Amino acid sequence: MNCLLITSFIQRLFIYGDRKILLFFTAASLFILSSDSNAHLEETITRVKPAIVGIGTYQKMNTPPITFKGTGFVVGDGLHVVTNAHVIPESLDLEKKEKYVVITGQDNKPDLRDATIISVDKAHDIALLKISGTTLPVMQLGESDTIREGRRMAYTGFPIGMILGFYPVTHQAIISSITPIIRPAHNTTQLDAKLIRQLQSPFLVFQLDGVAYPGNSGSPLYDPDTGIVYGIINMVYVKGSKEAALSAPSGISYAIPGKYIVNLLKEFKVPVQ
Repeated sequence: MNCLLITSFIQRLFIYGDRKILLFFTAASLFILSSDSNAHLEETITRVKPAIVGIGTYQKMNTPPITFKGTGFVVGDGLHVVTNAHVIPESLDLEKKEKYVVITGQDNKPDLRDATIISVDKAHDIALLKISGTTLPVMQLGESDTIREGRRMAYTGFPIGMILGFYPVTHQAIISSITPIIRPAHNTTQLDAKLIRQLQSPFLVFQLDGVAYPGNSGSPLYDPDTGIVYGIINMVYVKGSKEAALSAPSGISYAIPGKYIVNLLKEFKVPVQ
């Protein structure tokens, strides 16, 4: 009943009312909606942060001993982590006892978990790892085929690694386009193995209007209200050199749809939350 009265009141304002009063009510409504949205995101960030991890390698004799490679997030049973395939080094220096690690914890006191590579899906740039120790909080995966252009999203990760400590950073973006992953090569010298695979079996990815940095690779792309994951950040459009990704970010990023993560988890019988 109250909603009908308010609707009727606003309609009468449009027809008979003072323009200043109408503008006031419009602005107030937008403020309330914005405040409610921000409140949801604040709660969501608090929930998802414990599931956000760093991916790296550890070599005791190195200075520093940890080499940060990218971001990941915990899924399934709390002992599996998803990240990008390109984040995982293809080889380790076994003579110097180098090993894969997942970096957990908060603030400036990170903890290390030994990690084992379960599978690497290079075609979709996804990797699945298993970690040692006790279970961690997990992120739930949603149906990425339901996502449409214009959907508001958030992503949390470590954009510049551990330079300033182990502090996850959250950005917001919208799905600005759903587009083929193929990146056109200007000449044949740019046709590397990865691009050739994409040409042979192209698939759609999410293009975002948010700024992401190299350290964001592997960050979960999730609904800011629910924390449900719909994709994984995998690529940043770089203008010029790789260094430009930090000094002059383009504001264009890409994410692999979450359905490919779900497929990988099912293949290795990891529970899909």
